[in-house]
Amino acid sequence: MNLARFPRLRFGHLPTPLELLKNLTRELGGPEIWIKRDDCTGMSTGGNKTRKLEFLMAQAQAEGADIVLTQGATQSNHARQTAAFAARMGVDCHILLEDRTGIQDSNYQHNGNVFLDLLHGASLEHHPGGTDMEAVMAASAEGFRAQGRHPYTIPGGGSNPTGALGYVNAALELVTQANDQNLRIDEVIHATGSTGTQAGLVAGLAGISSGVPVLGISVRADRKNQEENVFRLMVATAELAGCSTAVNREDVVANADYVGEGYGIPTQGTIEAIRMLAQLEGILLDPVYSGKGMAGLIDLIRKGVYRRGQNVVFVHTGGSAGLFGYTTRFQTVAGDAAV
Repeated sequence: MNLARFPRLRFGHLPTPLELLKNLTRELGGPEIWIKRDDCTGMSTGGNKTRKLEFLMAQAQAEGADIVLTQGATQSNHARQTAAFAARMGVDCHILLEDRTGIQDSNYQHNGNVFLDLLHGASLEHHPGGTDMEAVMAASAEGFRAQGRHPYTIPGGGSNPTGALGYVNAALELVTQANDQNLRIDEVIHATGSTGTQAGLVAGLAGISSGVPVLGISVRADRKNQEENVFRLMVATAELAGCSTAVNREDVVANADYVGEGYGIPTQGTIEAIRMLAQLEGILLDPVYSGKGMAGLIDLIRKGVYRRGQNVVFVHTGGSAGLFGYTTRFQTVAGDAAV
């Protein structure tokens, strides 16, 4: 795979660290737990979207865009990082936010990622849950074209084949680091939502015949739909990257047991996972993605799915800025006033 043939803005702090979580490993008494620190990618507190946006925003630049549009949930990490990229590039950013959770707490509506969206200079518009956000974004782009602007639209999560190239590259980076540390990876685990991270990881790992399986812990969709959505994007991504013959349907595996009440609503397991990583490792997870993903991994270890003698890698997709939008929810779920 020759990813250098694709336009790319090298704004990320890459490669991100691959670290052993010694304290969490000892606490759970199971496999060695390693963490791929994609919360350290840079660009407005970091996160997995930096990798995707390096390719997406390079394409926007190549097309002469003077305004970038994207969409997501109210506390969207993707929206915040898109706004940061646009600020650095000197183009405008317009974000469409969907109220997927129904949480009306002031911190959720105005703090965390929403505050950072505005701080980076983005303009915002809000829509109720269930809105066809891609259709609304397309209409908004047409409105900007009518004003003589040159908009570039990015799908939710930056999850299209161009964006997923960022995680094809991450797969290559991870295997290189594991080889350098003489680390045998038995499985990669991460939170899966808009599908781009998992599609890119699976395509990249399969494309180099790594033999490393990937498990996505779903934060929104049921298993069947999540796997089908990831598979479609994986196929398109592998074709773009030049490794289409390497990928198979059985490579795509999701677990939807930890979604809870729905997208963006932390479970008790999510809160526990966030507390454990903060208090054992000094690492901040987020309430929407990495917290639910880690909750799934912790539960699977406790159930004996992963055992002593194995090595698992958790991909930290970032999003700690979202914690500041969930302070009230933490108190409600955790049952006390102290986070």
